[in-house]
Amino acid sequence: MVSKRLSREAGHRRKFLAIIDETPECERAVAYAARRAKSTNGAVVLLFVIEPGDFQHWLGVEQIMREESTAAAQAALDSHAAKIRETIGIESELVVREGKATEEIHKLIEEDQDIAILVLAAGNSKEGPGPLVSSIAGKGAAFPIPVTVVPHNLTDEEIESLA
Repeated sequence: MVSKRLSREAGHRRKFLAIIDETPECERAVAYAARRAKSTNGAVVLLFVIEPGDFQHWLGVEQIMREESTAAAQAALDSHAAKIRETIGIESELVVREGKATEEIHKLIEEDQDIAILVLAAGNSKEGPGPLVSSIAGKGAAFPIPVTVVPHNLTDEEIESLA
């Protein structure tokens, strides 16, 4: 059960959450979320989750790796936010978390009661649509808010017409 969404109440705006990762389809999700936010006078939140398994080293090495991963995550978020600012004309909220992606998505949704829609994009690889899209099919990882899955093959023009 998710806490009550506040996005429709006075002083709040509906937020679209897009996940930033290394997958090529991530751009499709960001493009849709940003355009949808703009067309509905909402906001877009970009989340980058750093997987914790990357830091299983000696303390000094672990700290350096954590700092490098955080810097890379922030750079990826900044890049997407700049593109949104230039093409759509809105500012993005940027969030970096460390943990398992589905758990951190759930936590952020619970913490920010204005987040009303999670936007994911399906990949086109033979392994499947991608780990996050696959996880919404599982009972334990179902997300507590509506999820929009953007097909990988949509062009910017098609996304514009749909958003």
